[in-house]
Amino acid sequence: MTDSRGKGAVGPGGPGVCGSGDAATCGSGDDRADDDLVFKALASPARRRMLDGLKESVHTTGSLCALLPELDRTTVLQHLRVLERAHLVTGRKVGRERHLSLAPMPIKRIHDRWISGYMQAAVDLLDELGAD
Repeated sequence: MTDSRGKGAVGPGGPGVCGSGDAATCGSGDDRADDDLVFKALASPARRRMLDGLKESVHTTGSLCALLPELDRTTVLQHLRVLERAHLVTGRKVGRERHLSLAPMPIKRIHDRWISGYMQAAVDLLDELGAD
């Protein structure tokens, strides 16, 4: 599976707002679309449970289905496709089985772009309140 974050990365002064030139935190014009796919994938409680299971260990498709007994196999596979499209899950064939694992870089990109900035703003606000 190809990873679109690495293609077309730009450094300072190029399209996008990034200064490091690092393909993991600064990327192609597709970053917004990639982020949208990640947020969409994380919006579902079932997909978040799948990611939690994959965070613990590599799973086969069958063992991933066993983590969600309330869902039929077809539904689990549909959720899996959404996770793969967002590059959150990678799979490789081993004989007749597919071994699935978590690909954490899209979540790190979301953290670096969104969460860490808001976290720093909150810390700065608390510092200002403490100075009063």
